[in-house]
Amino acid sequence: MINLKNLNIILTGSTGVIGNSILDKLISAGANVLATGTNEQKLNKIRENYKNLNVVKFDISNHKSIDKFVEDCSKVFSNKIDVLINNAGVTQDNLSLRMSEEEWKKVININLTSTFLISKSVIKKMLRLKNGKIINITSVVGHTGNIGQANYAASKAGIIGMSKSLALEYGKKNITVNCVSPGFIISDMTAKISEEHKDFMKSRISLNKFGNPEDIANTIAFMSSNLSNYITGETIHVNGGMYFS
Repeated sequence: MINLKNLNIILTGSTGVIGNSILDKLISAGANVLATGTNEQKLNKIRENYKNLNVVKFDISNHKSIDKFVEDCSKVFSNKIDVLINNAGVTQDNLSLRMSEEEWKKVININLTSTFLISKSVIKKMLRLKNGKIINITSVVGHTGNIGQANYAASKAGIIGMSKSLALEYGKKNITVNCVSPGFIISDMTAKISEEHKDFMKSRISLNKFGNPEDIANTIAFMSSNLSNYITGETIHVNGGMYFS
């Protein structure tokens, strides 16, 4: 079993299906987690499920508040942040010719720019201890593209390139930066898809089945642990063979 005891971890986007699964896995492995999100009702449910968990409502699109948010997190963790998991993100789907500039900017702003700014702020803290891990959640569509998701695909592809650059810049300071790229994962959103379309999607996956949120959580736990110390600048694909890099 992966041991994350005494590791201090910031998890953004903790209220979604994948975020919940990551949170549960990290806590089960002994990590000290500070969980964030914007949905107050879902955050309250997390508070009820994990009595001693640090839960903070924070909107990552509020760029002017990011440094203060990270500073507050650092104080909670006695100035030692071991891992940052950038899981928060949004979609605003539309065909490219119909996509407004606002729809484009919103997704790029939250998914890419916010991830960069939070990573930048956390790296400043990690540099003092010359140690740390940053794990960015991307998506298979950042590699393949997807109809109606030019903005989302661009934001996720941007995170991949950004992560490689950060890995190169801070590797000598013992800070690793990697991506985990989910494929088609079972969630509330995928439950609304017709059976016909599900069968079509499965036909594109080598394992002929969809992934579970736990598949992503298990990978995140591994990447957060000492077992991944010699991995940086990489993207770990968790897509059942939907895409081969």
